[in-house]
Amino acid sequence: MLIEIRHLYKRYNKKADFAIEDISIVGNEGEIIGILGHNGAGKSTTIKCITGMHPYEAGSVSIAGYDLATRPIEAKMNFGYVSDEYSLFEQMTGYEFINFMADIYKVKRRDRKERIKKFQRMLALGDSIYNPISSYSHGMKQKVSFMGALIHDPKVFILDEPMVGLDPHTANEVKNFFREHSSRGNLVLFSSHNLDVVEKMCDRVYIIDQGQILKELDMAVFKSVGGRLEDYFLSMTQRVART
Repeated sequence: MLIEIRHLYKRYNKKADFAIEDISIVGNEGEIIGILGHNGAGKSTTIKCITGMHPYEAGSVSIAGYDLATRPIEAKMNFGYVSDEYSLFEQMTGYEFINFMADIYKVKRRDRKERIKKFQRMLALGDSIYNPISSYSHGMKQKVSFMGALIHDPKVFILDEPMVGLDPHTANEVKNFFREHSSRGNLVLFSSHNLDVVEKMCDRVYIIDQGQILKELDMAVFKSVGGRLEDYFLSMTQRVART
């Protein structure tokens, strides 16, 4: 088991309602897992708790067997994270930033050189990797964020809305990478509003609404009975909205 989240609770101040409540998610080797929910449902809060960006009131998070609360460095060395609101050192070049990330994760020089070439081809950055990040478009900044998060070949790849800002060709390459990464016994976990991508890519899906998990879907079983994820998602979340 590469991710184990048990009974996670988070609120942003003591007087507020819980932003997420009793969230439990597991992720195994070789899986691609999707988290679905409307804006404000609790997707990003869940991911920020999983990655250690936000503290949580109760529950536990384990990454690759390391408890995030008691062994945070070991846990964080085993995942890569791409946010929907990423921040980069814009005075660096893309190449400098990726090497900075490689230094943090203690990636050997030979390994980082090979991986940079691989991702440079995959994400079609070309020689622009040597330009200042401040000159990049939104999509190019997203690509550099991907490379920085993957330079240490993490067992767990966590993303919040990963396809935002990517052109169709690059988005397709990223989806191919998700499959390749998981096929090597790793785990990909991402949140998305893109139901079509989630339906095609994911082995399991968690639907979150109002800070709680409404349903965990095994997509192979779901598809075997002719289910359409968009119809199911809308019926589930509308049902909650009416209650």
